[in-house]
Amino acid sequence: MAEDHELPAETPASSSGDGGAIETSPTPEATPTAPATRSKSRRARVPRSFPASSFFEALALAEAIQKHAAGQRVRRLTLFERMGRSADSGASRQLVTNSNQYGITRGSYTAEWIELTDEGRAASSDDTPARTALAAQLLLAITRIDPFNSLYEQFKDNRVPSPAVLQDHAVEQGTAREVAGECVETFLANCRDLGLVRTYAGAERMLTIEHVVDEAGEDVRDSETGDLVADEDPGQAFKSAPIHGPAVSRSWPDSPIDMSDVCFLVSPIGAEGSEQREHANLVLGSLLEPALTSLGLRLVRADQISKPGMITGQVIEHIVKAPLVIADLSYSNPNVYYELALRHACRKPAVQVIRSSDRLPFDVGQFRTVTIDMTSIFTLVPQIDSYRAEIARQCRLALDEDGPAESPLSLFYPGFWDQYAR
Repeated sequence: MAEDHELPAETPASSSGDGGAIETSPTPEATPTAPATRSKSRRARVPRSFPASSFFEALALAEAIQKHAAGQRVRRLTLFERMGRSADSGASRQLVTNSNQYGITRGSYTAEWIELTDEGRAASSDDTPARTALAAQLLLAITRIDPFNSLYEQFKDNRVPSPAVLQDHAVEQGTAREVAGECVETFLANCRDLGLVRTYAGAERMLTIEHVVDEAGEDVRDSETGDLVADEDPGQAFKSAPIHGPAVSRSWPDSPIDMSDVCFLVSPIGAEGSEQREHANLVLGSLLEPALTSLGLRLVRADQISKPGMITGQVIEHIVKAPLVIADLSYSNPNVYYELALRHACRKPAVQVIRSSDRLPFDVGQFRTVTIDMTSIFTLVPQIDSYRAEIARQCRLALDEDGPAESPLSLFYPGFWDQYAR
């Protein structure tokens, strides 16, 4: 079409929509008027292996296609006219480029037609069940972008480190140092927008894609009738699609999970903002995680793998398979005692912690327990290093024990397993 223009060769990246590179300025020469110097002073292009915007900013193009073209293939000029934007502006071209890089749409900023990919359609359609839409969004925003997927795989299921640490990892994996900061900023924006990064115990943690998608699978309702509809496999629509990098469905909850470095925390959690939640976050972030650093274990709390208050298959699996379980018996939470009993039945090591203001039941009172005076900040803070050291010591002793771990069941009914557990 006559309206489609090619870009001049020297158009700057900021206005051309070229999301694949940025430009940096070298040191000026001493004779700026010489032709050779003018050539040298042009800003060098730095390759960018990730989109130049967040995923949701790029998804705006797909939403416009859904709104103005019912999700069907549409002429580029017509689409931008309906959007009230110039098709040839730098911002519009950049939007098309970013959408292409995320795999949301097909068709460049000079193409006559633009259309949604299968994943882009699933990620943007109001008719897509919530779980499937979220799976598609995570697939496009994280998994298929190599530097983003590398960051996710390295730091998932852990605290989010400082931007400098993230940038160093990105550079180590091949991202140019000049754009590493932008890479990390865009990656974190996508993670926060999609619920992959959340705040626990006053620190941001990166959850797993499986956990976030599993959460979205609850209480899905039909968009028209409002009736509950059955969950579907969120990876099914994309299993046959070519994927650049690992598929989002590579490790769903029914697949084996590596727990060799997991310490599972059984704890009262409570509602957001409640006293129990504040207690749980304080114990996790200020006592247990620092104590476990020297043991090479990462702490996983139940609400990081399931909905708070729910005892799911994933929770049971962690109780059974984790090398170590820490049970916080504060507040006498019945779920905590139930899960501790399951751990006892497995004959695997467990360490107990409890507030000094709570009564420790006789049944479990004679096993490894660290009592913590949390009456006030004035009693806790002066002893916090001592508590951490004692927790680490008890955990190390529990892990070093030979043979099955002791519990009320093994102590008072040692023949239980021979008689019933066959």
